[in-house]
Amino acid sequence: MPHLRIASVNVNGIRAAVRNGMHAWLDAADVDILTVQEVRGDDEHLAAAFPGWSIVHDKATAKGRSGVAIVSREPAVASRTVFGDDDFDSAGRWIEADFSLGGEPLTVVSAYVHSGEADTPKQDEKWRFLDAMTIRMGELGADGALALVTGDLNVGHRELDIKNWRGNRTKAGFLPRERAYFDRFLGAAGEHVTGVDGTTGPGMGWVDVGRVHHGEIDGPYTWWSMRGKAFDNDSGWRIDYHLATPPLAARATGYTIARAATYAERWSDHAPVIVDYTY
Repeated sequence: MPHLRIASVNVNGIRAAVRNGMHAWLDAADVDILTVQEVRGDDEHLAAAFPGWSIVHDKATAKGRSGVAIVSREPAVASRTVFGDDDFDSAGRWIEADFSLGGEPLTVVSAYVHSGEADTPKQDEKWRFLDAMTIRMGELGADGALALVTGDLNVGHRELDIKNWRGNRTKAGFLPRERAYFDRFLGAAGEHVTGVDGTTGPGMGWVDVGRVHHGEIDGPYTWWSMRGKAFDNDSGWRIDYHLATPPLAARATGYTIARAATYAERWSDHAPVIVDYTY
């Protein structure tokens, strides 16, 4: 059955990823579309990293920070970076591109949500981003559209998604209020959803492709700290997602997390998340 292979990865700096061996993975992965987060570079750095690919890129306002891109074998039909209120600086954190999935329109997003820091202005920016994300996902998911939000979303939704969840309940990335956004994103469309923090709101009906694929098991994780033995002990977080609208999720097959075989073979602190979407 024909398919479109879409991968997503936080490269932790595109120039460093290339130096550390990204191309060996990319050459073998056979992806059609790759969404990238934490580019931390300019257009020329992406062009050097992906020769022959079509590239759309939104870099951060501050030089050398964040940055999101979508690279593809075939050019996107259109792309957008407008996100949130006019006074909200989302540069380098949200980019959309339109493609064709067997003749049907498909919108793919590369998103890099703020890491945040509990009870600080950094967390306030994360709340604003998650609010804007809620609005935009509602628009993207309307009328049975094929849409996909990928990327480093910097929230572990459930206890299954973080190895040391007990020790992280008061820290950014696993705060109940953050997790409640995902309760609503993934709750049944139109149904009343009570989040883990006790707040309520309508479910939006999006599908966490990774959780559906793996079921009720710990992980598998997509990020491990570079410090200590986190990678060797598989003490990680599942914070990199493919969130799909139901019509697209129904076409998802072959979900894979491309975890490096050893610590020495890592070229980022995140692992690529790869899914085939049939048509």
